[in-house]
Amino acid sequence: KVSEGRVILTLVTDDAAIGAPASPATPEAQRREETPPRDGREAPRVAASRGSNDAMPADRLAQPPAPVPTTASVPGTQANIVDESSFAVAYAGPAVRKLARELGVDLGWVQGTGDKGRIVREDVEKMAQAAAPGAVKPGASAGAATALDLLAWPKVDFSKYGPVEAKPLSRIRRISGANLHRNWVMIPHVTNHDDADVTDLEAFRVDVNREIEKTGVRVSMLSFLIKAVVGTLMKFPDFNASLDGETLVVKKYWHIGFAADTPNGLVVPVIRDADRKGVIDIAREMSELAKLARDGKLKPDQMQGGTFTISSLGGIGGTYFTPIINAPEVAILGVCRSAWKQVSPDGQRASWRLMLPLSLSFDHRVIDGAGAARFNSYLAGLLADMRRILI
Repeated sequence: KVSEGRVILTLVTDDAAIGAPASPATPEAQRREETPPRDGREAPRVAASRGSNDAMPADRLAQPPAPVPTTASVPGTQANIVDESSFAVAYAGPAVRKLARELGVDLGWVQGTGDKGRIVREDVEKMAQAAAPGAVKPGASAGAATALDLLAWPKVDFSKYGPVEAKPLSRIRRISGANLHRNWVMIPHVTNHDDADVTDLEAFRVDVNREIEKTGVRVSMLSFLIKAVVGTLMKFPDFNASLDGETLVVKKYWHIGFAADTPNGLVVPVIRDADRKGVIDIAREMSELAKLARDGKLKPDQMQGGTFTISSLGGIGGTYFTPIINAPEVAILGVCRSAWKQVSPDGQRASWRLMLPLSLSFDHRVIDGAGAARFNSYLAGLLADMRRILI
């Protein structure tokens, strides 16, 4: 059994010590060492390794090891990169640590507002919201220089110009906003636009819905699109991958996420093993997941593990747009409402065809423009004639 404040281990790596030497014990600390806890329980231990679930004792919070403000530890400068030494000794529980890693927040920079300075979920979410290039470091003044040397965000009293209404962002918007900002800043986005002739596919979709009307399942164009995307990803596996440092991790499974609009913001449910499911099965699962999302009952594991994402605005409108890649994926497909256009295959004769706009955003570190153009062209060919997916 050890008492609070007693040093039991000093760990030094090959590079440097992760913490400063402990200061001489105060008389109060010596008394705590000499007197065992009254209830007989072991006092909290200092977390000494990554992923430790042990929390830092409250009396050690007064003088925590000062994190070195490197690029990797300043919030908003790197995605999911933290200073492990400061992260390990932060006063936070397992659930909060997991959330911090998911949001790429270095706990060493977070000021805890919980009991005795404990870091709680709201502290991490608040830091994630501010974790973007241009966000001021914790403890710095609003006018201080920022990570990318940007000007501080302007402070304006909007009410002096007219009536205003202050509405707090929903939890989904706060978290997704921080992730989208990080993804947009960290990933070099390029978007390739193309059109797919879905005239015959739309006629087939109408026929299928007529045949399965009594089942209660409605097949949308997105259902066919998911199936066509899987076939295209099999042809171009680098799009079904993630970048891990200088290594490209190509996945041999096809879990397709789709953006679902809810009253509280966008969420991305995932259709797992879409390669093993038919269009009707995909349509049924999409309907179930979308309903759970609207009702706020979507579970975390139903939004994880995606390898490629589709963002569809088909039910709303628009032509083309630039969807933001859903890290750690390397590409995302955006689709808008299909429209009838005069199309001439040879420049001589033209006919009315139903054209579906495609917008493919890709990570230029992994994929070049020619590869993206080939991806879109191949996908358009599958949508024009779904029989090609059997080849």
